[in-house]
Amino acid sequence: MTTAAPTTADLVQLIVAECGDAAIRVSATGSNPESQWQVVQHLADMLTAADIPGLYGVVPTYKSVLVEFDCVLTDHDSITDLVARVAGDIANGTTTRPAVRHFRVPVVYGGDRGPDLEFVANFLGISPDAVIDLHTARPFTIRCLGAPAGSPMMDGPDFTAPIPRLVTPRTSAPAGVVSVAGAQAVIAPAASPGGWQILGQTPLTLLDLGRDPFIPYRPGDTVQFFPVSEQDWDTHAGRYLEPDHA
Repeated sequence: MTTAAPTTADLVQLIVAECGDAAIRVSATGSNPESQWQVVQHLADMLTAADIPGLYGVVPTYKSVLVEFDCVLTDHDSITDLVARVAGDIANGTTTRPAVRHFRVPVVYGGDRGPDLEFVANFLGISPDAVIDLHTARPFTIRCLGAPAGSPMMDGPDFTAPIPRLVTPRTSAPAGVVSVAGAQAVIAPAASPGGWQILGQTPLTLLDLGRDPFIPYRPGDTVQFFPVSEQDWDTHAGRYLEPDHA
């Protein structure tokens, strides 16, 4: 285990650990969770853009990033040195993150589209409309990408308690379901199993394998949900999610 230099004025420290023969895990410690997340995402951006021979995977989360490489072309020490150099560039303020983009996502809440809306309302002791109001009250920051297919893992609504997962997960839920669990929110770009509580569904398309990248958002972007009626579904169906340019 080795340690890279502090990377921000908040003295976030990066701890590097080997993960098998072909990866390292870089974990952020110190300061506060927001600073840790900012540094990890910035590091991931820079490593991805570096186009280093042998480095083929950079997977950031909330406070760590997995860096995967071809151990025939490079090794742990070389990749760790690269991380330290990039960390130094971040610390010196010589790099910047991509501009934040904002997305507006229509959602049909409740009914067959949102089978768990009533449960979440009962659990919180509020009305379904109050749940929707909280879910649409402010933009949520995308913190990382998860399964399936680059699901945007976001900050959740300002609920008074963490939302429990389903006791028995669903074997399948359709693409576009908008769900909550714990203190997080997510949209599923593709049909998948899952145990999160489904509040509704968006008619927009988030995943297009013919595009590069095949999803339109990245960590740091924001998502603002807004309610639409079932009658409005066809108005939005088939549209690809695009940044809000208003």
